[in-house]
Amino acid sequence: LLYTPLCGTGNKPVRTVLGRIGVNVAVVPAQEKPDGDFKTCEYPNPETDAALNESYKIARETHPDLILGTDPDCDRVAVAVPVGGGFRKLSGNELGCLLLDYILGTMQKAGTLPADPVAVRSIVSTPMADKIAASYGVKMRRVLTGFKYIGDIITSLSDAGEVDRFIFGFEESYGYLAGDHVRDKDAVSTSLLICQMAQYYKLQGKNLADAMHELYEKYGYYHNKTISLSYPGAEGAAKMAGIMAGLRENPPAELAGSKIEAVVDYNTCVNGLPKANVIEFDLEGGNKGIVRPSGTEPKIKLYIFAKGADAAEADAALDAIEESGRKLLA
Repeated sequence: LLYTPLCGTGNKPVRTVLGRIGVNVAVVPAQEKPDGDFKTCEYPNPETDAALNESYKIARETHPDLILGTDPDCDRVAVAVPVGGGFRKLSGNELGCLLLDYILGTMQKAGTLPADPVAVRSIVSTPMADKIAASYGVKMRRVLTGFKYIGDIITSLSDAGEVDRFIFGFEESYGYLAGDHVRDKDAVSTSLLICQMAQYYKLQGKNLADAMHELYEKYGYYHNKTISLSYPGAEGAAKMAGIMAGLRENPPAELAGSKIEAVVDYNTCVNGLPKANVIEFDLEGGNKGIVRPSGTEPKIKLYIFAKGADAAEADAALDAIEESGRKLLA
């Protein structure tokens, strides 16, 4: 394993837990020590492709099985594997689906799946996870964006004396939790699970990219993309409010040439969820777009989900929805 804590807090805890299970860990030297200036990584966010650039430089010489990076406060984790002459960085949704399938498959084989097991994902995470969970007889619950809502599910199960029913929760932004030892995303324990999973597939002559391809072949090619549109300043805030109001008052009838079959306004309390400034457009064929203003930045995010018979079909649908979505939010 080649590991980078991205100049943050993960170095000692991650290396400690991986050392206990015998993982051979090399660390990116320039990003090993805490550095609040993040001089070697302009934006140390696992969601960005550039977050692992320093790791790639070393990996080209050392050829590790796996590259792993945790964000500065070590609650999120990203993974890349060598593929051909380059590297394949898994998306947050892909890693979530791989972990979900691995954990459920392992528990099923061991006979340790509890009765009426529960998995949780955010509303902006991939619906592919629902298909994987259902194949194991697991109920997938959807919650608003923010890991605190996944924590609430764990707490409610704990209060009912049923915390063992919780199996796994994740968000598309590389946040994961298996078990109930904390009520937040945790990159330390997840790093351990990722390495166990990578070893499991390596013994079969596969890497995590191969394993993800098999999931796509089994469940369909669920692809996703997140678009962020900026609206700076006071004028931007007013424009964002106007866009959201317009989508509610006069929602479009179609998007990317596909009929919108349902408009779901989470501001009216959907399925018992807390109210939220989020609008979902469900398209014919199972594709969808979700519009959500950021709570911390002057941005509106458009989450796009498309399914295809193969990767090319799914990507073409993503591109078409993105083009229409950008015009809708302009």
